[in-house]
Amino acid sequence: MKKLLVVAAVCGAFASAFVCSDAQAWGNDGHRAVGAIADQLIMGSNAEKRVRDLLLPGESLEKIATWADCIKGTYCGPQTAEMEAYVAANPRHSEYHYTNVPFQLSEYHDHAVGTADDDIVQTLKQCIVTLQGKGDSVSNPRNFTPRQALLILTHLTGDIAQPLHVGEAYVGKDGGFVVPAGQAQLDAGAAFATQGGNNLLLDDVKLGESSGRLIPPPEAENVDPPGPPRAPRTTRPLHSYWDGSVVNYAFRRIDARTPEQFAKLVIAANPAVAVDSGDPVGWPYQWAEQALAVSKLAYDGVVPGAMSTQTSKTTGAVYYTWPVSVPDDYPVPTSAAARTQLTRGGYHLAAVLKAIWP
Repeated sequence: MKKLLVVAAVCGAFASAFVCSDAQAWGNDGHRAVGAIADQLIMGSNAEKRVRDLLLPGESLEKIATWADCIKGTYCGPQTAEMEAYVAANPRHSEYHYTNVPFQLSEYHDHAVGTADDDIVQTLKQCIVTLQGKGDSVSNPRNFTPRQALLILTHLTGDIAQPLHVGEAYVGKDGGFVVPAGQAQLDAGAAFATQGGNNLLLDDVKLGESSGRLIPPPEAENVDPPGPPRAPRTTRPLHSYWDGSVVNYAFRRIDARTPEQFAKLVIAANPAVAVDSGDPVGWPYQWAEQALAVSKLAYDGVVPGAMSTQTSKTTGAVYYTWPVSVPDDYPVPTSAAARTQLTRGGYHLAAVLKAIWP
């Protein structure tokens, strides 16, 4: 996979405008919402007891849900000794967070286009088998400890629910989204990966105006004081929109201000979440396929424009971007999908923990 290098280039080019989206999948609130849902669903169970045995005092699934993003830098604060040790032992840890299956497909298959031995599905399998106490050099090649497995599982169960972390958009050399036949087609420049939508640039001004009309912000007395002014920008990566904006919109639409409030409200609504079947080690395949289905909605009506060549100001790497247009009502179906996927993430996390520790 080449996503890490190219995303770094994109981050370098846009760093003055926003935090790179690859570092904050679903954003802090989204991941914490997934953890908060699971916290509430495992309450009183043996799984809750076993989870607490692995957590430090004051920790919860909600609080550790961003750990795997925080180890990518210092934006969460100084790195702890535990974080530094994990990063040293897992130099490719940033690649554990996603896979790049063409979004037009409906299933994830090992070794198919866009997949890798260290992608999100394979890493989740290793976390689950480790917590089951069945890990060995073959099933757990990274030698995760049970605590590390819980930290990574909690985060990646949220990541795999984010549709752009599973369904990748590939653009053909003549434009339009395509399904590459194999890696050779990508290497030959007949099709291009968009790095989880990081290289697809939305008109941020237009999207902001439409979202303001369609999903009004809460009343002034119900919101926190505004922070410092944000530098104006005209474009935003599609991935960044899915990591942050749709979470904000999903919270707005049910009048939730915090991840814990979001969790309580969605659980109270008694959502219909499909029950996974078979050995829990195989559940990440089912989660990936659900995300692939939602990625089709994420790209519905998204039209790429002309390709532009860019050069990172920090690394000098060359990469390509495409302006994209989206339907005028794009914030409405996408925020509804975000609520569904965040809910699924929390329910999946609770279910797999209960299956591991019945």
